[in-house]
Amino acid sequence: MVIGIEAGKTGTQARVSGRPVGSLAELSQIFAVQVVDPGVHRLLEEGGHRRRRWMDWGVFHVEPQFVDAWLRYTRALKQRNAALRSDPAQAGLWDPELIRYGEQIASSRRRLLEQLQPYWLDTVQALTGLPVQLGYLQGWSSERTLEESLAASRTRDELRQVTHSGPHRGDVSVRLDGRPAREILSRGQQKLVAVAMTLAQLRLLQALSGRTPTLLLDDPAAELDAARLALFIEQVVQLRAQLIMTSLSAETALFGSPERTFHVDRGRVQPV
Repeated sequence: MVIGIEAGKTGTQARVSGRPVGSLAELSQIFAVQVVDPGVHRLLEEGGHRRRRWMDWGVFHVEPQFVDAWLRYTRALKQRNAALRSDPAQAGLWDPELIRYGEQIASSRRRLLEQLQPYWLDTVQALTGLPVQLGYLQGWSSERTLEESLAASRTRDELRQVTHSGPHRGDVSVRLDGRPAREILSRGQQKLVAVAMTLAQLRLLQALSGRTPTLLLDDPAAELDAARLALFIEQVVQLRAQLIMTSLSAETALFGSPERTFHVDRGRVQPV
């Protein structure tokens, strides 16, 4: 199978074995790519939107039907929020669709986190030696259904003109010794924990689908001392994925001799 991708002023086009690809979702299913860059630590530091994206990337590749539920939920959420701003009495009309697809999304995310645990524990131990825990927060009280939570927050929703309960507020808790890991770990440790989240996800995908995504590494040595970098390299090599790596140092060959090398200067890419 040959994949061709062309990016230009008019947009991005892709072909698989000569056949045009209909959507980015279809291309992503065929050609899965994950990225580790110098800002990967923000997966821990910043708000839940990054961790939701991390979860949903994994679910999308494990459960292809997930994208349909996610699109339908997002549409219903936008319509409900619009109604809360313009005509609150109509907001409840969107609740059945929000509940149906919201519960599906939450169940899919929960399954992913449960399936991920053995890969996570192995990878984070190898990279950090720390008992960092991953937990799933579904976006509403675990003691209530989504229907009950929407009903309970209806007054607040109308007051603030936004929906407060649902998987759009879901998150992954990353904790160490009962506290948020970002409050305890150094920047280098945070990077390794975030890398462990990414690599564990790729290992799960390998186990469930037999496919290994392409891994893009942008300046992997950033924020890591020699010992931590060695741990990082060891785990990436074990993954046996196709690697595309960028480095600020031309001499860097962290993962052995590359098959091809390119030099980028002022936006121009030339083979070396």
